[in-house]
Amino acid sequence: MSTTRTLLRRAGAVTALTAAGLLAAAGVASAHVTVHPESYAKGATDGVLTFRVPNEEDTASTTKVQVFLPTDHPVLGVLVSPRDGWTAKVTTTKLKTPVKTDDGTITDAASEITWTGGKIGAGQFEDFDVAFGQLPEDTGELTFKTLQTYSDGKVVRWIEEAGSGGEEPENPAPTIKLTAGDEAAASTAPATQSSAKATTTTSADSSDSTARGLGIAGLIVGALGLAAAAFAFVRTRGARA
Repeated sequence: MSTTRTLLRRAGAVTALTAAGLLAAAGVASAHVTVHPESYAKGATDGVLTFRVPNEEDTASTTKVQVFLPTDHPVLGVLVSPRDGWTAKVTTTKLKTPVKTDDGTITDAASEITWTGGKIGAGQFEDFDVAFGQLPEDTGELTFKTLQTYSDGKVVRWIEEAGSGGEEPENPAPTIKLTAGDEAAASTAPATQSSAKATTTTSADSSDSTARGLGIAGLIVGALGLAAAAFAFVRTRGARA
């Protein structure tokens, strides 16, 4: 009986450690600052980008968010949606290469958006909506480097880009893909703030599904551990007989 208890305790420990590891991995993945939707059509017009900022600290609140917009492939006509408790400041810069549009030549574009005055507590997140007039047509990806400042002075720099091998860096910058074709524009471009909310809700549901999948995987691993323990017990009893 003592052998049985030992085997079962070991199997239980393996199950617990595996489940804890899987849940921890899910938590790390969901703590990244992200932008939604994940893709838009090149040159898309009159859409919304939603920057989701989760708080990953247990003892501090997020008090400042800075999003840097690319100026080599500028996002034109940026407007910030009001957010209760937060004050947004949009900084513009003169473009090295002016952009020609149907409405004329654009020489200035937004280069930074800073939100201050609000607070994102532990276990919470905030969505910041940014409307745009037009996305660039001459690139396949937009990267929005972001700084997240906490009430204790800590600054997390979400500025790293994925390597050539596709591995996700420790602090990835929010990124969207720009695809070709009107079909992509119709399927990925939310034209209103309410559509953007639906997109971010879908993203959250997807994250929940992933977490549930990881939890199920942990249970399966645990079941396999218990089965292995039972098999070892049967072999031990058979040897003694």
